[in-house]
Formats: sequence, structure tokens, C-alpha cells
Amino acid sequence: MSPTTNPSSAFSAHGHVTFLGAGPGDPGLLTLRAVEALAGADVLIAEPDVLEVVRGHARASVSTPEPTVADDASTAAGIPVLRDAVNLVMEAARGGKRVVRAVTGDPGLDADAGQEMLACAAEGIPFEVVPGVATAVGVPAYAGVPLRDAQGTDVRFVDARTASERCWTEVGASDGTVVVSTTLDAVAAAASELVAAGRKPDTPLTVTVGGTTTRQRTWTATLGSIAQTLKQAKVLPSPDGHRPVIAVVGERSSAAQRDQLAWFESKPLFGWRVLVPRTKEQSASLSDQLRSYGAVPHEVPTIAVEPPRTPQQMERAVKGLVTGRYEWIAFTSVNAVKAVREKFEEYGLDARAFAGIKVAAVGEQTARALIDFGVKPDLVPSGEQSAAGLLEDWPPYDPVFDPIDRVFLPRADIATETLVAGLIELGWEVDDVTAYRTVRASPPPAETREAIKGGGFDAVLFTSSSTVRNLVGIAGKPHNVTVIACIGPATAKTAEEHGLRVDVLSPEPSVHRLAEALAEFGAARRATAVEAGDHVLRPSERRPGGRRRRTT
Repeated sequence: MSPTTNPSSAFSAHGHVTFLGAGPGDPGLLTLRAVEALAGADVLIAEPDVLEVVRGHARASVSTPEPTVADDASTAAGIPVLRDAVNLVMEAARGGKRVVRAVTGDPGLDADAGQEMLACAAEGIPFEVVPGVATAVGVPAYAGVPLRDAQGTDVRFVDARTASERCWTEVGASDGTVVVSTTLDAVAAAASELVAAGRKPDTPLTVTVGGTTTRQRTWTATLGSIAQTLKQAKVLPSPDGHRPVIAVVGERSSAAQRDQLAWFESKPLFGWRVLVPRTKEQSASLSDQLRSYGAVPHEVPTIAVEPPRTPQQMERAVKGLVTGRYEWIAFTSVNAVKAVREKFEEYGLDARAFAGIKVAAVGEQTARALIDFGVKPDLVPSGEQSAAGLLEDWPPYDPVFDPIDRVFLPRADIATETLVAGLIELGWEVDDVTAYRTVRASPPPAETREAIKGGGFDAVLFTSSSTVRNLVGIAGKPHNVTVIACIGPATAKTAEEHGLRVDVLSPEPSVHRLAEALAEFGAARRATAVEAGDHVLRPSERRPGGRRRRTT
């Protein structure tokens, strides 16, 4: 009997390659399988624009060699050589690495990916393909241009960069929809090819650049007028002329209905750069909410968190927590949760130390931080998410039902006395402990400071008076075109004291209601421009000189 081969031996001899479609540009279009493959990659190979889309789902330690690099270990003569993507893929796979080769759109439509697959097959390197959303399909969907109608319109796809004369003749003779992949400066030439092949000059046409991203922009014209339309829009000639675009041509391609179907570009804050003066940890859900409105959030921490100057008080409180000194512990911020968690880890404790203790959280975000720690809060305000809201629901001390009358309150050194006073009024004893100090953060990079002062941001969200003072202190006043949104009257008053005009005031002291209020402001602004027949411009696109001054 001949010896059998271990099925896994081929996989142990070589690595594995995943050819992954990154879609047209929106990271949200990555498939679940793509995210899974990226999380397990040892080596990630992609062009810079694709790397930007997929990098966030890979491990921090993943290797990301450039697809075209100078090889220091060059020839014997010391002459540098260039390695292309296929060499990088093969070299990593031969070394037993798990390689992800990411491409724009779908790997099946990428000729280079096809050649790399053949190279893997020839050498016996196992590989798989994770399809992605094809650019020629995804971009029209985001532009509000369905490719087929109820009559089942014929759809043809053309890459203008490689299309032959015969190809143009065939699509010109058809009356179906044509999806053309080209560049901004070559759109007019492609339109002329279609007219020369038989398409009528008045055939509707849409051209989309930056598709599926917040840089997306779409023009509606005809084959005969597109050159003039782009000229009037002042996009040509320009350095951006080489940018790829998707053009959709056809009588029944719904181009005429785009005003009704353009769901993406009509989002209330589409393309707005919104400054969020909070850390990434604090602003994660807020930034996600802003993205859902079409905005591009930019987090700039204005406050840095440091340990208390004298840690003994915090150490005694944590030990008291374990020994049964407290009936309640109240968390008024995510930072307070983090401070207690770090102290627990220092002592070798975990969430089990909270057994028998009631836990309160000032709001949903703080509650989520506790749940991540393994602690489910017993009390979260049913109404306003603030110290006042927490007091509304906090039970008074009852010696019959509460064996212990003491509350542990770990908080910032600059916290207000509202919660302490309210708890004492309810009959509780409070250990008010400084768990962390808040200090002004370091200034952001020069580019960000210039954008703040020069009108590069469309809006800024102020979530507390301290964020106003600290942002102005580390970066300067926002430009007078920047929309100022404040979480409440106290924050608005501080903004006005710093010479800022408040445009948006949240109806409730909630960061999510603040984001909603900004979206409502943006929607009203857009509606006014559309009703007047004006082009919808972002605030940063209207930049008169001078700084924002308070108006009365």
C-alpha cells in the first residue's frame, strides 16, 4: 500500500493567500467574511487607497508592505530593483504567512489579482477569493441611479481605458444602460465615442467621482453636454482630472429621477467635517451617529486624564469596596469606570468584587463601559442622563432595607457638587473620592489647528464648558463660518463668552440629541438651498475672511 499524504502538509509547507474585494471605497461595504480574513492576516498587501479602507479591521501588528518597493537586497551589483505585488504575495506565502491581498471592487474584475491567483496555483500555494462590491455596481447605487428598470433594461459595462473600437460600436448600437469606468478628464472623450457609435447626444448621463465616500459628487447631464457641465463646475482642468469616475448612460437608467433617488448625497450632514473635542474612547458612538448623517467626524481630545496626585484616598475606597463598607457605588463617567478598573487590576481584582454592591451609572455610555467590565448597573437614569437625572431615580436611604448607608463616588477632581449634595439630602453618607484628574490636553497637530482657525471644519460639537475653554486654549477660536453646536445653556454661555456665536443648542443634555440637533440644522439648511435653486454648499465652502464674532 502506498503511503498517504497528510492533507494538512501542503498548508504547513506554504502560507495561505486571501484575495479580497474591498469594494468601491466605503469601509461599511466590506463583507463579514472580509472582516474575518483581515483580522487573521499576518501580511496585508494593498494599494494606499485600498489600505485606507481595510486597515482598521486588521491587527495592529500586521505587516503592510507597499505593492511596489525598492528592494535593498538587490542584485549582486547593488542595483535596486522593483518588486510588484505578485512577488510580495508569493514571498510572504512561501514564508508560511497568512496573506490578504486586497483590491478595489471585486477580485474577479481585477486583472492583476487574476494573474496573482494563477501564480499561486502554479506553485501550489492555497488561496481563496472573498468577493467584494463591484465599483461599477456600488457607485451608481450610492449615486441614486438604478441600472435596470421594470422592463429589464440591458446593462453593459465598459472600461474606457481598455475598450476597443469594436466595443464602443457594440454599446453604441444598444439602447440599454452603459456603465463606463473612466477618469474625470476622459469622461467627455468617452461620451464622444458613444455619440460617434450611434447614441443620441441628448441621452441622459450621470458622472460620479469619489463614489460611496463622503467625497462623492455626481453631475447629471447628457452625452452632448457633459463637457460643458464639467467646465461650468470648474472641475476641469484640474489636478484631480485623473481621478476615477463611474458614468452611467441610458434613456432608462433613472438619471432623470436622481433628485428623488439620491439618498446618499442628500444626507443632512453629507461631507461635513465635524470636530468632536473628545477622545476616541469617549466619542466612538457619537462619531458613528455623525457618520450615519453623512458627516466626517474628527476627534480632537481637549482633556487628558491623569491619576490623582495623592492615590491613598482611592486605594482606601477600593479596599472598603471589597470589605463591605458601601451599599452603592456611583459612576458619573467612563473615565471613572476606567480608573476603578485599573485600580482593581493593580490589586488583582475583577468584576466579582462588586458582588453585593448596588451599582449606578449616570448614562448609557457609562453603563456600556461597566458592562464591558462585566458589571451590569442596577440604576441608570430613566430620564435625563446627568447627575440631576440620576438623583431623580435614586432611592432615599431606608435603615430597614439598606444595611449600609454609605455611597462610594469615584469622580473627577473638577466635578460639580450636585450629586454629592443630592445624595446627602436623600440620607446617604458619601465618600467623594478623586479617582482621576482632568488636565488640558496637548495641542492638536498644526494642520488641525489651521483647519480650526481657517474654516476647514464645517461644525464643532461642544459637550461641556470645559471643552470650549480647552479647545480655544489649545487650538484657537473656530472660524466664523463654522457651525457651533452646544449641549446645553451653560456650555452655550461659555461659548458666547469666548466670542462664539451658537447656531445649534441641544434640546436635552445628551451628546446624541446634540448630534440629532446638528443634523436637523443641516437638513433645514439643505432644504433652504434646494428651494432657492442654489447649489448645496457645506459651511466650509463659504469662507469669508475673519474670525467668528459673537452677534447680538
